[in-house]
Amino acid sequence: MAAATAALAAGFATAPAAHAAPANPYERGPDPTEASVTAEKGPFTIERIDVPTGSGTGFNRGTIYAPTDTSQGTFGAIAVSPGFVSPQAWIDWYGPRLASQGFVVMTLETLNLMDVPDSRANQLLAALDYLTGKSTVKNRIDPARLAVMGHSMGGGATLRAAAERPALQAAIPLAPWHTDRDWQGVTVPTMIMGADNDFIAGVGAHAEPFYRNLTSAPEKAYLELRNAGHMSFNTPNTTIAKYGISWMKRFVDDDTRYDRFLCPAPRPGAAINEYRDTCPNG
Repeated sequence: MAAATAALAAGFATAPAAHAAPANPYERGPDPTEASVTAEKGPFTIERIDVPTGSGTGFNRGTIYAPTDTSQGTFGAIAVSPGFVSPQAWIDWYGPRLASQGFVVMTLETLNLMDVPDSRANQLLAALDYLTGKSTVKNRIDPARLAVMGHSMGGGATLRAAAERPALQAAIPLAPWHTDRDWQGVTVPTMIMGADNDFIAGVGAHAEPFYRNLTSAPEKAYLELRNAGHMSFNTPNTTIAKYGISWMKRFVDDDTRYDRFLCPAPRPGAAINEYRDTCPNG
């Protein structure tokens, strides 16, 4: 009996320890590095899918960029709007850049090139509804993890969409333009990007007061590019990509591995004229 008891005790002593709590189930991709968030392509292979006019309601047409490997689970989704009199082609670069980091992204051709921000907001939300409800990639998307992004009037649309749909997980207005200055009702984590030499949506009249008035957003940030103009957001830019990816990862995927790129705040330098933030969770 003593020998049996000793053997049993030894067996318990050598039993494997209890498994650690599972990692965040929304994390996608390897641990990020400075090189990975500034790379032109992320770790995910993606496909491009045209969305012709008439595919859904409330928007014109667009292009979906989606990861092909779903072995890690579903992805968050992002809809992106161009600015006033701007075609989809001008914001296309956001599609593959974000999708290859582990998001499903739809860039839009608006109903009319002259659509005002609030119309574009409706189109952004309609695109998200299409992505999660009718698109060929709907099964790759987690409908609870959605975000919006846009340039100029598309940036103003991003703010309006965030105000109208508080369930969104993140918003990134790029050089936003809107006649409304009061965004106190926005409760979506929002990163506003502006440019110091923007003479169309000057930061003093648009991006900066928009940021100040985000008084209900649980987290917010303001990034102002140095030596950049209004159209700087329409061509691939490492700084825009780095912080845009990090913001989306942090708030769409709850991925705290990206906190290191947002907090402590980056200092002004050759690419950044100014940066303000609440610092994620702090």
